[in-house]
Amino acid sequence: MSTLWVVVPAHQEAGRIGDTLTALAAQRDRDFQLVVVDNASVDGTAAIARDFARRAPFPVHVLQEPEKGVGCAVDTGFRYAIGHGAGLLARTDADCLPRPGWTAAARTALDRGAQLVCGRVDARRDEHGPLGRAGFRALVRVASFFGRIRPAHHRRHGYLTPYRMHAGNNMAVTAELYQRVGGMPRRPSPTDRLFLNRVRRHSAAIVHVRGMVVENSTRRLRAYGIVATARWYLDRGPGRHGEDPR
Repeated sequence: MSTLWVVVPAHQEAGRIGDTLTALAAQRDRDFQLVVVDNASVDGTAAIARDFARRAPFPVHVLQEPEKGVGCAVDTGFRYAIGHGAGLLARTDADCLPRPGWTAAARTALDRGAQLVCGRVDARRDEHGPLGRAGFRALVRVASFFGRIRPAHHRRHGYLTPYRMHAGNNMAVTAELYQRVGGMPRRPSPTDRLFLNRVRRHSAAIVHVRGMVVENSTRRLRAYGIVATARWYLDRGPGRHGEDPR
């Protein structure tokens, strides 16, 4: 069985990261090591992670990444994990709640030959009722549709597999592929989408696993709204609307 490491980038997440760490401790498969990358926070994010490390059911490493940006934090965490023996890498974010079967589903898919695994995202139940979660799922479907029809994502540009929306807060990848594609772009945004397209040029072994579920905070989607999300996926050039609304 390959060694699995989970990376959680975190910037100013003192109010939410505790719930994420609790969700990771509740995983059915806890045979992994955790890396929390504190990305230039000035609140208590790192202190909460260090306190959790003292009682966690798995080893926890708390890193500091002074260069702001989720791509910077993720790349630092993944490369640290690889340098310490990781064969499989998974990522979620510090405002997300992986469901109990998350790590098991990621490991199973990668052990069966997938090289990049994308899971299913849903809205956090502590932020929304049934109608709110249904609205979130509709937004995800809209964003996924626009991602597929975006001209820059078409296979004629040298991609080995069709585009499928990849949520950075719910992904897993082999260490070998991560290094082969050059890692997560540290700049510019949207780093998740750029990383997926790097992978699509090197591998067709990309799978979607419905049982790999993360409950996602919708605070950023609420800030952008459906129109801005649609504009992002139709836009031909990266970075024109700032951060990726996913």
